[in-house]
Amino acid sequence: MKKLIIFLLPLLLFTACGEDCYNAPQPVVFEFVNDDGENLIANGTLTTYSIQDENHVSIQLTKTSDNRVLLENVGAYDGTKKYTFYSNVKVFDFTIQSSEFNSGCEGFQINKLTFTGIAIDVKDENGYYKIIFQ
Repeated sequence: MKKLIIFLLPLLLFTACGEDCYNAPQPVVFEFVNDDGENLIANGTLTTYSIQDENHVSIQLTKTSDNRVLLENVGAYDGTKKYTFYSNVKVFDFTIQSSEFNSGCEGFQINKLTFTGIAIDVKDENGYYKIIFQ
């Protein structure tokens, strides 16, 4: 009986760990700047902003210490979702395409962000998106 318990204990431990394993998608961070590269939150131009998904549900936003905006809990789905950014300066739309993956842990990954809007330019800056309002 003791040998059976010693054999089954590691098996149960490894099985339990796999069920609780989850990888959240990478964070999405925006920095808003003007044509001169000035951060619009830092210089006081961008004072109010919000994001809603296609179902008009507000997305939680966190302003970082370097005056960027972190989008909370986006990308944890399989498919494409449309979002709208509202502010006192500009309004624009973007979509996030995500997919499910399983590499030892279940989770989601963001595959693509697509931006549409009048007089904006977007640069992927390795870790955040620089959105230039023109």
